[in-house]
Parts: sequence; C-alpha cells; structure tokens
Amino acid sequence: MAADKSLEKSALMVATLTSFMGPFTVSSVNVALPAIQADFAADAVLLSWVATSYLLAIAVFLVPFGKVADIYGRKKVFTWGLVLYTLSSFLAVFSFSMKMLITMRVLQGFGSAMFVTTGMAILTSVFAPAKRGRAIGIYVSAVYIGLSVGPFAGGFLVRYLGWQSIFAVVVPFGALSIFTTLRYLKGEWADARGEILDIPGSLLYGFSILVLVYGASLLPRSVAVYLIIAGLAGLGIFIRLEMSVRYPVFEVRLFNQNKLFTFSSLAALINYSATFALTFLLSLYLQYIKNFAPQYAGTILIAQPIVMAVFSPLAGRLSDKIEPRLLASAGMMMTAIGLFSFVFIRTDTATVVIVSTLAFLGFGFSLFSSPNMNAIMSAVERRYFGIASGTVATMRLLGQMTSMAITMVVFAVFIGREPISPVNYDQFLKSVRTAFLIFSSLCTMGVLFSMFRGDVRSNNDDG
Repeated sequence: MAADKSLEKSALMVATLTSFMGPFTVSSVNVALPAIQADFAADAVLLSWVATSYLLAIAVFLVPFGKVADIYGRKKVFTWGLVLYTLSSFLAVFSFSMKMLITMRVLQGFGSAMFVTTGMAILTSVFAPAKRGRAIGIYVSAVYIGLSVGPFAGGFLVRYLGWQSIFAVVVPFGALSIFTTLRYLKGEWADARGEILDIPGSLLYGFSILVLVYGASLLPRSVAVYLIIAGLAGLGIFIRLEMSVRYPVFEVRLFNQNKLFTFSSLAALINYSATFALTFLLSLYLQYIKNFAPQYAGTILIAQPIVMAVFSPLAGRLSDKIEPRLLASAGMMMTAIGLFSFVFIRTDTATVVIVSTLAFLGFGFSLFSSPNMNAIMSAVERRYFGIASGTVATMRLLGQMTSMAITMVVFAVFIGREPISPVNYDQFLKSVRTAFLIFSSLCTMGVLFSMFRGDVRSNNDDG
C-alpha cells in the first residue's frame, strides 16, 4: 500500500509539473514576441511562426506518440519527451537567429507532444477509478495555473531579464521532472506491447493535421479554405485506412463502438471551440473600448483562470462520486449562460460585471473540464490510454484553432482588414457580440452531447 501511495504521489507530481510547463510557456512566449521582434528585426509573418511552429509540432505528433507509448512504454516516451523539451528550452536561450529559435520551438513542440499524450495516460494507469477524478482535477488545475501565471511572470521576466529568461525558467522544472520520473516513478506501462506502429497511417495523419491546423491559422484568407478542405479530405482517407489496418495508429472504431468516448471527446472539442477566444476578445475590448492599460486588463482577465485553478481539483474529486456526465453538463450549461451574457456587452458595461461573469465562467469551466476528462479516460481499455490521452489533447488544440478561426472570420465580415481604431469601434463591438452569440450557441449544442453520452459507471460495469 505504501509503495502504491509513493507511486501515485510521484506520478501526480511529474504529471502536474509537465501540465504546468506547456501552458506557461505558450502564454508567456506571447508576451515576449515584441521583444523577440526587436532583437532579430523579424517581420510579422516570421514572428508568428514562433508561436505557430510549436502548436503545429504538438498537433502532428500527439496521436502517433500516444500509440508509440502504448506499444513501447508510457514512462519511456514521457521521459524522452521531457529530455527533448528541457534541452530545446535550454538551447533556445542561446538562439542567435529567428531560424534557430523557431527550430527550438519545433523541438519543444515535439517533446511536449511526447509528455502531454503520456502524462494523462500514466495518471490513469496509476490511479484506481475511484481516485482518478481527484488526480485529473489537480492535473487540470496545473494547466490553468500555467495559463494564468504565464502572462504576468512572462512580462516580469522579459522586462528585467530579457525574453531568453522565459525559456531558461522552464529548464529547472524540466530537470526536476526528469529526476523525479527516473528516481521515483517505478514501473512501466505498455498495454499494447507487441503491436506494430502504423507508419503510413502516422504520416497521413500528421500531414492532414498539419495542413488543417495551418489552414485554420490563415483564416480568413482564401487559401485557408483550400488547405482546410485538403486537411479534412486527408483525415477522411486516414479514417478509411485505419479501419482496414490490423494495428491502427488511432483506433477509429472507438468512435463507432464507444458512445461514451465519442460524445465526451466531441463535448471537449465543442467546449474549447466555444471558449478559447474569450480571453482574446475581452483583452481587445478592455484595451480598445475601455482604454485600460495591458497590465490592468490582464488583472481583470485573471479572474477566470484563478477560479478554474481553485475549483478544478474539487470538480475532479466530485466526479469520483457523482456521475461525470451530470457535472460536465452542468458546467457546459453554466459556460453557455456566461458566454451568452457577453452578447449584451456595451461600451459602458461595468468592470465588476465583467469580472463576475468571468468568475462564473471559470466555475463552469472547472465543472466541465476535470469530470469530462475523467469520463474520456475511464471510457476506454487500458491499452488505449495513450490514444485516449492524445485524443483529449488533440481535441483541445483543434478546438482552440477553431475558436480563433471563428473569431477571425467574424472580424473579417464586420471590420475587414482595417486595424481596430475609434473609427470602427461600433463594428468591433458588433464582432465581439456576434462571436459570443456563436460561442454560446455552440456550448448549448455541447450540452446535448454531454448529457446523452452515457454513464461512466455503467460503462465500466459493462466492461
């Protein structure tokens, strides 16, 4: 029993550290972009690749590495991912050109895909179903802490130590995670050992996701539509191929045969599609319409992730006792209500109303995220834990890209290619209200997927 406790603590520690590192780096690097641009005299397109290259690398490799981990060992893939991420972060500090920095970001994304897709799978392997929700809640909380701390810590680091310090600061976290994993995380988990990795399927999946995500990042330009269509067509071919392969890189039959897994995954996709652009939209609103300084706008926006970080562990623990479907559906409904309230945002909307709504949304997010993740991981057999974990992360990434794509299209319709200025503030407000109307409608639809997914406990009983 003591050994099990020690293993649980070690797994939770390294999974929590790594779930903090990725979001922290993403949110803090965005703050550092102006300083990076000044150092290298980079144009806007090249600068955008500092963020985009990392996300693309993660998107391409999440699912294949989930399968690799299931076959060859989750701890092994997790550890090598940490090593690659930590080493590339260290080398990024010494970047002498934009090409080198972008290359290090690609390697960071490569390593991040390895430990993101295995971290959740290891937690699910180590913790019994009765305690799994609590662990997942802490894991999710660390993600939100990373997102909320990133902009503030990033701004401080860039101002006093330079943009390089953002990459330097994650190196000790990575080193500690590697040490803890090797020293205390005993055992290995490879429930699909003996299967063969589907190389053609992995390549086709990677290419399709690359084209799809890159296309979404280019919206509303016309070329984006062709890339998105090509990406979707590639995924269609990939699905047909995987149905005929003995050892597919992604078990698409899970979506055909497992309603709980399918509906939970779709609920996650819809939730991220409806909520990711929230901070982006409100940040612009607070700075342009309210004329708040960036630091003050950031202070207001932090209300949401703070509430999420506080309540996610509680929601996770509740999902061990209360059916996750009920908690996640309540959270999705709260999110829909909160998003809909922003449809009525005006120039004179009080700051206290915005903060209160953000806190309400944060509570809704926390009620949804941890229980929904618990439902996804509890819906599959042990040999699919890596695939399921990769699916969760892929749904998150695709949802985030979808959310921003919707926002960019709405901006293109109401504002066009003009910069936001007092001349078009009315059109900007219409854009914001329209985006929130679309997002609240998406969330309302997501409640249906969430409610009719089936019960985790009855699914486990059947298995």
